[in-house]
Amino acid sequence: MPALGEFDLIRRYFTHSSLSEHVVIGVGDDCAVLKIPAACELAISIDTQVSGVHFHADTDPASIAARTLRCAASDLAAMGAEPLGFTLALTLPSADENWLEKFSQGLLQAAQQLQCPLIGGDTTRGSLCITIQVHGSIPLGKALRRSGAKVGDSVWISGTLGDGAAALALIEKNITVSQDAENYLLQRFYHPDVDFSLGVQLRDMASSCIDVSDGLLADLGHICAASGVGARIALEKLPIAVEWRSSVSEQQAQQWALAGGDDYRLCFTAAPQHTAVLQSLHGVTCIGHIVEGAGILIDAKNGFIHKDDFIHNKGFRHF
Repeated sequence: MPALGEFDLIRRYFTHSSLSEHVVIGVGDDCAVLKIPAACELAISIDTQVSGVHFHADTDPASIAARTLRCAASDLAAMGAEPLGFTLALTLPSADENWLEKFSQGLLQAAQQLQCPLIGGDTTRGSLCITIQVHGSIPLGKALRRSGAKVGDSVWISGTLGDGAAALALIEKNITVSQDAENYLLQRFYHPDVDFSLGVQLRDMASSCIDVSDGLLADLGHICAASGVGARIALEKLPIAVEWRSSVSEQQAQQWALAGGDDYRLCFTAAPQHTAVLQSLHGVTCIGHIVEGAGILIDAKNGFIHKDDFIHNKGFRHF
């Protein structure tokens, strides 16, 4: 059987019918063309996943695809954007048809679930590397930023924290959990939630927002630095999933919740007048508030602790 060529590869595995009314021209032309909704701005973000850094090379290809798209799309949700489509740059060591079949199926399924269609991209040969650029729309002037937090605002988190780090420990065989906990953690790691609807709701309530990809302390720290403020969070209010919490020490669970990364939850701040509405939303937890100064203090049972004194891991960094 002849080797699969680049254009045959694209046609066979990545040319799908458009899933969105916003796609005028998708895969197969020199450029994709998107129809931007009236009175909206374009939001763009790009994310790269590298074999051996973000996932193991022997990971199920469908899971790799789902994780890569969902991690990239999380940035759109953090800005209050709604998805329009995404492009894919795929570097492969070889045109393995079995791998490509599974990868493309996982990618298409994730795209359908997120209503974010593949609209174009590129393929090259080399070490396995996957880059996705997501495109979304936001009403004029409604983009959520990192720089709007104000003294007196509350700090909120969507969902649970520490799942990503616990899942990685499980994948690397550093912890043992129940079958239910294993299923939960692998689902959270390879299929992280992307809550576009929450981002949309926050447009008129949140003063700042960020997705928790590098760890709560690191990402809330970005909000504080951009806004010129400090934050104080309560250790006992961190939402940690019951599925795995009892499998490790309380200190380990809190450490992963604070700095583990790979959770892809939304961390946001909001003025006090929005508290009642936010408390009515499912899965949203107030974990602290914004204060004058700089940096993050952690309210523990024995007093306030600066984040650098509590934990050495300040979030994932490539360099």
